[in-house]
Amino acid sequence: MRRIVADYPLVITALLLSIFGVAMVYSAGQTDTPTAVARVYKSQIVWLGIGMLGAYGISRSSVRFIEWVTLPAYILSILLLAATLVIGSGAGTAASTKSWLAIGGVRIGQPSELAKLTVVLMLAHILAARKEPPRSLLDLWKPALAVGLPWLIIMLQPDLGTGIVFIGIFFGMLYWSGVAWPLLLLLGSPVVSLILSFSTGMWGAWFLVLLALILYYRPYLIEGIVLLAANIATGVVAPILWEKLAPYQQNRLKVFLDPAADPRASGYHVIQSKIAIGSGGLFGQGFTLGTQKRLAFLPEQHTDFIFAVLGEEMGFLGVTVALTLFLVLFLRITQIAGRANDSYSSLVAFGLMASWFVHVLVNVGMTLNLMPITGIPLPFFSYGGSFMLASWLAIGVLMRISGEGRGKAAFRTS
Repeated sequence: MRRIVADYPLVITALLLSIFGVAMVYSAGQTDTPTAVARVYKSQIVWLGIGMLGAYGISRSSVRFIEWVTLPAYILSILLLAATLVIGSGAGTAASTKSWLAIGGVRIGQPSELAKLTVVLMLAHILAARKEPPRSLLDLWKPALAVGLPWLIIMLQPDLGTGIVFIGIFFGMLYWSGVAWPLLLLLGSPVVSLILSFSTGMWGAWFLVLLALILYYRPYLIEGIVLLAANIATGVVAPILWEKLAPYQQNRLKVFLDPAADPRASGYHVIQSKIAIGSGGLFGQGFTLGTQKRLAFLPEQHTDFIFAVLGEEMGFLGVTVALTLFLVLFLRITQIAGRANDSYSSLVAFGLMASWFVHVLVNVGMTLNLMPITGIPLPFFSYGGSFMLASWLAIGVLMRISGEGRGKAAFRTS
C-alpha cells in the first residue's frame, strides 16, 4: 500500500519554503501607502493549495505514466509558448515582453513555467534512451533540439532570465548523464567567446585555451573546425548583438558593472536592493517593518526582489535560514536522483534540481549585484501563480520518483 506522502523530508522542506515565501509576500504588501500588492498573498495561498493538490495527484500515478505523457506535455508546452508570441503580454520588470498568455487583457498564466518541467521530462527521455553518454557534439543534436526550440521562442518574447534557466537545465542534465567536462566546456565555448570579445586581450587568451582544449579532447575534425569558426563568429558579431539588445537590457548590463552610472533608472533597482539588505544587519528590522519596502523605495518587492525584503526584515539570520532550506532541498533531490530506479527518473530529478538551483543562484546574485538583473523569480518565495503551481507539480514528480526509487541509477550517482 502506498504511503500518502512518499518522501517526507522533500515535502516538509518544500512546504517550509512555501510558507516562508507566503509570509514574505504578505510582508511585501505592507507599505505605508497601500497598493494592490497588499492582497496578492491571498492568491499565492490559493495557488499553493492548487499546486499541492496537483503534486498529490501526480505522486499517486507512476513514473512510467509520467514518461508516457512526456511527449504530449512537451508539445503542448511548445504550442502555449508559441501562442505567447501572438497574444502574450508582459508585467512588472518584464512589461515589454510577451511572457504571459493574455485573453482580453487578462493575464492567465506564464507557459514558460510549465515548459521548464516538460523540457526536463523530454530531455530525460532523450538522454535515457541512449546506451552510453554522448561523446561528441554530433551526439548532442537531439538534446540540443529539445531545449533549443522552447529556448528560441522564449528569447523571442524576449525573456532572458527564463532563457538562462533553460541553459542551466541543459548543461546540468548533460553533466548528470555522464557527458565529459571537456565536451561541456567546448559546447559552451561560443558563449564564453561572446562574453570575452569585449576585451581583445582576454578573448585572445581564451582562444589559446580553446585550442589547447581541442587538442586535449580530440573531437572529430569537422567538430573542431565548427567550434573554432563558432568562437570566431561570436567574437565578431558581439558588437552587432549588443546593438540589437533593447535599451533596458543594455542598461541592465551597464549598471551591473557600475550601478551609480544610472542611479535614477537602470541602477535604481540594485541600489535600493543593496541598501535594503545592508540595513537588515544581523537580526533584521522586523517582520513587515522594513523601511525601504514600507516607503516603496524597493521595486518589485513581491516578485524579483523579494530576497531583498527578506534580508531587510529578517537580517542575516533569516537569509541563512532560507538558503539553508534551499540547500537541504537540493541535497535531498540529489539523493533521490542517486537512488532512482532508472536513468529517466534519475535525470528528471537532477534536471528539476538544476532548474531551481539556477533560479536561486541568479535571483540572489542579482539582488546583491553579483549578477546582472534578468528578472528571474525566487522559487517558492516570489509571487506568481504559474511558478508556484509548476514548482509543486515538480515536487509531485519527485515524490513519485522517490517512492519508486530503491536501487542505483544507471548514470552518475556519486
